[in-house]
Order: sequence, then C-alpha cells, then structure tokens
Amino acid sequence: MGDPKFPRRSYDTPSHPWQGERIKEEHILCKEYGLKNKRELWKAKTILSNYRKQSRDLQARLRTGEQQAKIESTNLLRHCARAGLLPMEGATLDDVLGLHTESLLNRRLQTIVFKKGLATSPNQARQLIFHGHVSVEGRKVTIPGFLVERGQEELISYNPASPYANELHPLRVDAPKVMEARARRLAREARHKRENDVRGGGGRGGRGGGRGKVGFQHKATRVVEKVKEVADVVAEPDIAVDEPKGE
Repeated sequence: MGDPKFPRRSYDTPSHPWQGERIKEEHILCKEYGLKNKRELWKAKTILSNYRKQSRDLQARLRTGEQQAKIESTNLLRHCARAGLLPMEGATLDDVLGLHTESLLNRRLQTIVFKKGLATSPNQARQLIFHGHVSVEGRKVTIPGFLVERGQEELISYNPASPYANELHPLRVDAPKVMEARARRLAREARHKRENDVRGGGGRGGRGGGRGKVGFQHKATRVVEKVKEVADVVAEPDIAVDEPKGE
C-alpha cells in the first residue's frame, strides 16, 4: 500500500506569537467575518502571500525579457480576475501586490451569504452553510471558506431541499426586521462610543456596570476638590458682624 500521506499544513503561522497590534487586528477581523479561529485568517493571508511572492518573481523575470514569464503573468492575472480579486481588464502585477486580507475574506461563501441577506449575521451564515441550507449553482456547499468565483454571487441561494427555501419560513419573514434592528443597535453603540471618547470616559463595562478608568478618576478628582472646599469653609473663623448703630 505504500507509506501513508501526511497532509502538510495549509497556512503559515506568524513569525512572533506575541505582537499586540497584530493580535488586535486579527481579533477584529475574526469577529467581523465570523471566523471560527485564527487559522482561517492565516489561511487567507497565506494564499495572498503566495500570490504576492509569485508576482515579485514574475516581475524580476520580466525584466530579463523571458517569454515564459509573460505567459505565467497573464495566467496569474486571469486567475485573480476569475476569483474576483482583480478587475477583468487593466490589472497589472502591481495590483496583485496591493491585495489585502479583506479582499480574500470578502470572497468567502460565508461573507457573501451574509451580504446577500440570506442570514442575519456572519455566525448564522456559517451555521446555515454547515447544515447544508445553502447551494451554489444548484449544488449544496457545506464549506464556509469556499471561495466564490466571479459570476457565482447571483447563483447563491437556499438549497431547494432545505426548509428555508420556503418564503414563509420564520427566518425569511423576520430577517428584514432583525437586520434593521441590528443596524440600529450598531449605530447606537457607535454613537455611545463617540460620546464616551469625547467625555474621556470608558463607558460601562462588565456586569457591575462600572465606569471606565478615566471617567472614574475624573469623578474622584471632582469629589476630592468638593470636599476640600467644604473643609476650607468649615475651618474659617467666624467673622464678627458689626451691628448697625442706632440713630
């Protein structure tokens, strides 16, 4: 039978495990796109890294006038255009170097299902895909990280064999209301965050509902100043008031 095959890891891990800015950025992306873990994010970064590496190599080979490099450059640009990462016409190898992580994350089936309104959140879109309720070109797809090619966005819909295909399903009936409520909640949270930033406070946090550190310090300073003012007034000696003399 031969030796068993050991699949290689399909992603590259960060060079340093503890980098505050990178960890914060990865946390924001995972929450925004509903990723299960950071491995899915690292896979997207690895794919783009391979594209950029191939673009740099081709640019170096094109300077020497190699004919094979021209063919490979055309194939790379056509592949990126078919994947929806670049426009069909007018793209260059420099555009490949300008691709960022969000460019590939926006092509994931999970993201497109959410943006098409088939789900009310990225996490719900992931659940629908895993349970086989979503189809692409009439074929059931259960992989949230499936990369949707150009032209397939309009062919994404509910699986005909799924109960969600019924327009009277409660999810489809309440989906617009849920999306509207979610938009209002996000706008309200953004407004509260701006107000807290202007005041310098951290808002409420945790179950206790305590204020932020900066806001608490500001309030404590005002209380101390008020106590000092009261103490100074109490400590002042009584001032004798002369009674008016009679006529």
